[in-house]
Amino acid sequence: MAKNDKEKEQKSDYGAKDIFVLEGLEPVRKRPGMYIGSTGPDGLHHLVAEIVDNAIDEAMAGYAKNIEVTLLPKNRVRVSDDGRGIPVDIHKQTRKSALETIMTTLHAGGKFGGGAYKVSGGLHGVGASVVNALSSYMRVEVCKDGSLYAQEYERGKPKANVKKIGKCGANGTVVTFEPDAQIFSEIEFNGERVLGRLRQQAYLTRGVRILFADQRAAKDASMAGERYAFYFEGGIKSYVKHLNRDITTIHDTVFYAERMVNEVQIEIALQYADDLQARELGFANNIHTPEGGMHITGFRTALTRVLNDYARKNSYLKQDEENLIGEDAREGLTAIVSVKLKETQFEGQTKSKLGNPEARTAVESFFADAFAMYLEENPADARAIAGKVILASKARKAAKAAKETILRKGALDGMTLPGKLADCQSKSAEESEIFIVEGDSAGGSAKGARDRRTQAILPLRGKILNVERARLDKMLTSKEIKSLVIALGAAIAEEFNIEKIRYHKIIIMTDADVDGAHIRTLLLTLFYRYYRPVVEAGFLYIAQPPLYKISRGREFRYAYSDAQKELVLKEMQSKFKVQSSKFKVKEEDENPLIDEEQLSEVESGIGEQFKGFNIQRYKGLGEMNPDQLWETTMDPAQRLLLRVSIRDAAEADHIFDILMGDEVAPRKSFIQTHAKAVKNLDI
Repeated sequence: MAKNDKEKEQKSDYGAKDIFVLEGLEPVRKRPGMYIGSTGPDGLHHLVAEIVDNAIDEAMAGYAKNIEVTLLPKNRVRVSDDGRGIPVDIHKQTRKSALETIMTTLHAGGKFGGGAYKVSGGLHGVGASVVNALSSYMRVEVCKDGSLYAQEYERGKPKANVKKIGKCGANGTVVTFEPDAQIFSEIEFNGERVLGRLRQQAYLTRGVRILFADQRAAKDASMAGERYAFYFEGGIKSYVKHLNRDITTIHDTVFYAERMVNEVQIEIALQYADDLQARELGFANNIHTPEGGMHITGFRTALTRVLNDYARKNSYLKQDEENLIGEDAREGLTAIVSVKLKETQFEGQTKSKLGNPEARTAVESFFADAFAMYLEENPADARAIAGKVILASKARKAAKAAKETILRKGALDGMTLPGKLADCQSKSAEESEIFIVEGDSAGGSAKGARDRRTQAILPLRGKILNVERARLDKMLTSKEIKSLVIALGAAIAEEFNIEKIRYHKIIIMTDADVDGAHIRTLLLTLFYRYYRPVVEAGFLYIAQPPLYKISRGREFRYAYSDAQKELVLKEMQSKFKVQSSKFKVKEEDENPLIDEEQLSEVESGIGEQFKGFNIQRYKGLGEMNPDQLWETTMDPAQRLLLRVSIRDAAEADHIFDILMGDEVAPRKSFIQTHAKAVKNLDI
């Protein structure tokens, strides 16, 4: 046989031996992202959500009244509930305990047949078993009919059979697990993140008490020693009040309606605020759907239609005027839409979007009737809401006209790039990056430092307009914002097209002082409100320039924080063998002295043992020469960048409202509350 024929036969030798069958929970460990979204912080915290959701399902079914979540030492989490307890009797199909079957088998649970749960957040039967597969340790204890049963697992495999270990009182389940460090890059839980979701679940499940405790050591925990209890009789009505707690509302009454429509349980609560932003949260079987879905679509359609009918009927809109659009109807709106269904159709295991068509029909018909009746029965609230949405409509039309005037020959049609922009040579957005810097001085250093092929520099003069308090038409009269819009090349707001963006790395590079922090916050507000897809795509970054340059002789190092400055000084001291108890400097030192200002800083912050070191505190990027700026902040091989992401959109909205909104009292309260957490304030 010829050599080529043999090679061809070998290459085509593809048979049954090449087919691998993953058994048990092996698929989960092989491809964890398919089940929990990622192996980063989001996936890690999703483990807690899966176990808590099982307890919430017991509560929604009317069997559990108390749920407790505890963060334990060694990165363990304990979730307990007083529900019916996981069954422990022998399962007919697997011939094993039902507990072991549920914890070690994908698509095994009590949520398929419809008898155990009328509604539930977990429908795929993979939640508990996935957590088990991705945990280096798990223990489940079940109290059932006065007897206590337990089983332990290691990476999804039981260590022994389910055993009866004693007697107990009320029924319930306790699950303790430790995420596997082989799967997750970081296995330390964020207490505030866990707490926020528990608070949300308490609002969504009326009459259920949820307890949270953090028992971790202080050095390892964000909320060590803290205990919280949540119980809300008002349900999502209370949730709306909570979301609006720091902004001015335009009517006191929170609209609330609840009804079962064609086997879809619907709850809706809303209230309008004197604000430009809308806050809509959708839930399906208590699972937050950040991407919305059919229930949100039905809600929005009904809201716009009812407000148009009311505005026409009461002459808020004239015959020749255009109808309100969804954007008008939702400006300043805070709304919670919660539906519960027997069979939910989520997109993916992480359940970010609801796909049930019946949810849209049920929500749209029910809400349209209920909200129309509310407007008729509450004329004062109706007038306030109508006035708000009509004003929003007029402002939108004015903003659109202004935007078209400004951008008619602008970013949408290839307007000449702003003169202050030092653009890069590359035309590939994937490899191009733009540094947004404050002032001409820093801009000059950055232009001298950059790699002209891939790095663009856009200096901004002073502090840009606070877009939290301004509409789009006013925004686009700002030269700095206009320059940024044109430089990015992808329009803005509803006309923004991320496919046209000219850079896939947008880097905010400001001074490490109060003014720099303020400018950075103003830019973050702009991107969050008007360039949200940029943040969601992971294109927005914050540069981390050094605070200090520490040198002795010919050796120097940079420090990016005061804590790092101490560490660098100690490491350099050890290398040069400086005697800590004396002010003696070796003759071979080329730079043995520091000036009085530096000496004062060293003595006050570090101690006398470091005399002989030259510590330069950078007050601004303009003080750095191009070589220093390149090697510390702009060189892709050495720099440190922070990627901006949105972990909790509702909380992000709230923080921007506090820090950048019109209300002074909430901002003052926020500063007073968090002042002690500020270690170093540069004034």
